[in-house]
Amino acid sequence: MQEELSVPARRKGNAGSWALIGAVVAVTVAAFGYVGGWLAPHRLTPEKLIDQFQRNAGTFAGYRRNHAKGVCVAGYFVSNGQALAYSAAQVFAPGRTPVVGRFAIPGSNPYAPDGSVPIRSMALRFTQANGQQWRTGMNSMPVFPVATPQAFFAQLQAQQPDPATGKPDPAKVAAFFAAHPETAAFRAWAKTAKPSASFATESYESLNAFVFVDANGKRQPVRWRMLPQATDGGGAAGKAGDADYLAADLAERLAHGPLRWQLQITLANAGDPTNDATKTWPSDRRTIDAGTLVIDATTPQESGACRDINYDPLVLPAGITASDDPLLPARSAAYADSYLRRTSEEAHLPSTAAAHTEKQP
Repeated sequence: MQEELSVPARRKGNAGSWALIGAVVAVTVAAFGYVGGWLAPHRLTPEKLIDQFQRNAGTFAGYRRNHAKGVCVAGYFVSNGQALAYSAAQVFAPGRTPVVGRFAIPGSNPYAPDGSVPIRSMALRFTQANGQQWRTGMNSMPVFPVATPQAFFAQLQAQQPDPATGKPDPAKVAAFFAAHPETAAFRAWAKTAKPSASFATESYESLNAFVFVDANGKRQPVRWRMLPQATDGGGAAGKAGDADYLAADLAERLAHGPLRWQLQITLANAGDPTNDATKTWPSDRRTIDAGTLVIDATTPQESGACRDINYDPLVLPAGITASDDPLLPARSAAYADSYLRRTSEEAHLPSTAAAHTEKQP
């Protein structure tokens, strides 16, 4: 025991301890340098990814670097208990869990017309009674374009506008797709996809795989989707001349009552890919109804509860864990960098800019 050491022995031991501490510090610094990209200049980092978003669309102070245009919503999830057989997460116990969410469209421009892209997104934060949270971001498309963060970064680079034209160079975009045949499924979907007239009529897919863990520790790879009960109004391009019709449509619908989605959990079979969001699972995989999401309120994102939430997909409660999909840690890191930038900018916005921002959707 340390108390039994003689004074000389203490000194000798302290010298060894200081050497050990020095080694640990050196390793820690090296690790942080690697993570930050300082010791590997060609390594992809969250900062490089977010910088590329800004090069492509500009910087809009105080806004998310992707899915910048959105609206806050609130409600609750009513679990029917059926998912408890696969996950010990408290959110799946029968009863209600409060939810703060956000609907949005992709892109870095918070003033983009709603009809400019066919994709809508739904982000949710479930807060369990035990204080643990489940955060998830879903999109209204069947697959993700690419399978790795490096390929996504290359896609953003290929889509960077040419200063001479203000538009992406078609040759660079074509070269990217030729080099990434895994984008074929997404491109096939995008050819016929049309901007819907409502957030309420969309199905939202997790795209990434996750793992449910039951009370006995058994693991089950899963994906999930939110399936809407509202079906009217889909497929339209929005109201003529209205660039902000999605938020208005949502408020109008909620004035007549809550909106609902069914949470469907798809269970993977052995061998189904969990590390590749460009691939769907076969349609015969078992799907369970886990309960109903009820959205009953909406507010502008500038004043709503969703404004200050980072919808990090790796904020998960006990009973849900990440899969081996490499996009998940990349999303988490990029979201964190975007969050730090926009919240810092909000704190330094001049009063005139802040007043202008409050008027925007």
